[in-house]
Amino acid sequence: MNTIDKYNQYVITSMLARVEPVVFETAEGVKVFGEDGRKYIDCFSGISVTSVGHSNPEIIAAVKAQIDKYVHCCSYVYYNKPMADLAEKLAQITPGRLQKSFFANSGAEAVEGAMRLVKTYTGKREFIALQASFHGRTYATASITGNWARKKRAGPYMPGVNFAPAPYCYRCAFGLTPETCGMKCAEYLEDIIRYDTYGDVAAFVAEPVLGEGGIIPPPESYFKKIKEILDHHKILLFIDEVQSGFGRTGKMFGIEHYGVEPDVMTMAKGIANGFPVSAFIAPEEIANAFQPGEHLTTFGGNPVSCAAALATVNFIEREKLADKVTEKGILLKERLESIKKNHPIIGDIRGRGLMIGIELVKDSARTPAADEAKAIRNICLEKGLLIGVGGVYANVLRIQPPLTITQNELDESVNIIEESLGKL
Repeated sequence: MNTIDKYNQYVITSMLARVEPVVFETAEGVKVFGEDGRKYIDCFSGISVTSVGHSNPEIIAAVKAQIDKYVHCCSYVYYNKPMADLAEKLAQITPGRLQKSFFANSGAEAVEGAMRLVKTYTGKREFIALQASFHGRTYATASITGNWARKKRAGPYMPGVNFAPAPYCYRCAFGLTPETCGMKCAEYLEDIIRYDTYGDVAAFVAEPVLGEGGIIPPPESYFKKIKEILDHHKILLFIDEVQSGFGRTGKMFGIEHYGVEPDVMTMAKGIANGFPVSAFIAPEEIANAFQPGEHLTTFGGNPVSCAAALATVNFIEREKLADKVTEKGILLKERLESIKKNHPIIGDIRGRGLMIGIELVKDSARTPAADEAKAIRNICLEKGLLIGVGGVYANVLRIQPPLTITQNELDESVNIIEESLGKL
């Protein structure tokens, strides 16, 4: 029985429309080699995870060195040096006064832990999140996720959650344009607080770029207006950097584009180049709110994963990947905009750095082209390119390659996308 047959027989995959028919054999840099000998350019990075390239020798060496020492100790029962060193590094590279980290295993676990922290610190119980957002698939994180496709058939969810309009300029909730909106989506937060809550809001939760929602970057002044309203009401700003962190947007963290300081921040995915580790971080006075017994994890802060994360962050810093990502992202968007002129199915191209979304539409009414997006992904796969599809309407092509991708590899990827659009 081959690998695909074993998946069909023994792995729960019914929640997926399909598993991409690629059986990974080896991977290096941005190249993936299938069991059948086929080669692919990976422009999705396992959902934005392998930030410094598959099988990066420095990360592998750090992991092997730690494995030779020990693999597990339960990092909150005993001390381990890799976790301590990683915590110090995160305090140095995160914005503002963020200082003390708690380490977990997945993005959802970090978000849920941070939710508990802000409730404990503030003594409040409500949250405000964004429509079109995604924060995880656990009960609490799905509760603050503003996308029904990720929540259907599993409710009712946690009470005390309200949703603000997404800063989705291409599909503005108020029917406005960026030139005329006057930041209505941010200003509307005041109405949400006044009319929809019961005056007990602990935090406003948002992604600096909405990933699963369709690679949606808020307008430049969005978070400054949000922070002004939050400060007035003594509500914390909770930033979810699980997908946008570690150089992905051209800054070490996406929120740095907006000039505001988070009160708590979560991170995962690109932090360790594929090894399972996540974290939430807060200033000391917030971080110390937990009392004995109120939070813990068995596997969080695993020394092997922490060694991988520290090596990954050091690589990103030394190679100045964030700066290079900014340059590559500008050229990528310019090239895609030139393609858009000849393909009216492309409604919008947006994103930051190497976190780019291409929204496909059927007509001038912006009818979502979900089937066409799937078809483009399939054609790209046939031509040796791995991309993602997402968005609230499942009509956004997602380009999120390893940050180490070369300009030639990016050009080849765009050529394949252009050929695929032509074939469609």
